[in-house]
Amino acid sequence: MTISNKRLKTIIVDDEPLALQLLRSKLNKQKNIEIIAECKNGREAIKAIHDYSPDLVFLDIQMPGIDGFGVIEKLQADILPLIIFATAYEQYALEAFDVHAVDYILKPIDEEHIQRAVSRAVSRFENKSAAQNIMEQKSKIIGAIATINNHGSQTVTGDTHSSPYSIGDLEHKIVIKDRDGMTLLKQSEIEWIDAAGDYTCLHVKGVTHIKRCPLKTLLNELDPTIFKRVHRSTIVNLNYIKKVIPHTKGEYFLQLGEFDQIKVSRNYCKTIKSYLMNN
Repeated sequence: MTISNKRLKTIIVDDEPLALQLLRSKLNKQKNIEIIAECKNGREAIKAIHDYSPDLVFLDIQMPGIDGFGVIEKLQADILPLIIFATAYEQYALEAFDVHAVDYILKPIDEEHIQRAVSRAVSRFENKSAAQNIMEQKSKIIGAIATINNHGSQTVTGDTHSSPYSIGDLEHKIVIKDRDGMTLLKQSEIEWIDAAGDYTCLHVKGVTHIKRCPLKTLLNELDPTIFKRVHRSTIVNLNYIKKVIPHTKGEYFLQLGEFDQIKVSRNYCKTIKSYLMNN
């Protein structure tokens, strides 16, 4: 069944009102786009994505507070819509996007680039493996972010399988290596962890740390009494669950903080039910 006439539910995000207005006017000319929400910062974008489950988001990168990259880092790969970045970034960042196959449009935006970006997004939905392509999207974006953060290096300098005990058995810490050195994270302070292919995103006190290590490997290093898998791509520290919100088809959402909302798939609902019965 072809969906070439599908209108993609779209959210647009930019902190500059004129840029938002320009993007809206250009996208309104695209027959495959239906704008369902507009956001002026990263916090609004995260909430809107949770609330509206869009197909596509045009996301400005350079915003105060939570920037475009921060929005991606705070969203589970399983619920991440298609992302097209709008950016005036330097060349080294654009090269990183190209290397990791991350979609973007350059500012000031023009009709040709908008059309190309929309056509590519629609094509992904027509593709039989669209679901898998979307699942792989966060991996590509995180890879690009890691490259940008390491000033154009196409590899992350972290040890792929570093053990939390490699620097002495001190409180079972997780080691994060980057260009500035090493950060040791206390497991008790890690709120949740999200997979992104060969990378994992560890969320601690509002900061996301990127580690080059598959989720399965990291799971074996974590304390199993407090860390539980709640989705194929997500691990949660049970101590940070503030609220459990029932969702459709037997699924749940976990409220961990003001902005962190985690989806629990049906395959892992028993984990949460068991936790609730014992507390």
